[in-house]
Amino acid sequence: MGDELTNNIEENAAGPKRAKGDAGEIEQHPLPDQIAADRYLQSKTAMQGKGLGIVTKKLVPPGTD
Repeated sequence: MGDELTNNIEENAAGPKRAKGDAGEIEQHPLPDQIAADRYLQSKTAMQGKGLGIVTKKLVPPGTD
């Protein structure tokens, strides 16, 4: 179900927002909506990867051995 929803969102964002017949009028999705869809799809892809994307390190100041 999740992959199907992702594919639907990707197809809808790539296609036109509105289209008319005969004369051929096409309206694209607004740029902010396209950016939001891209960010959403990228975040879903990032969440499927391994790890948290955060690196933790222990900081040791010099001279405190």
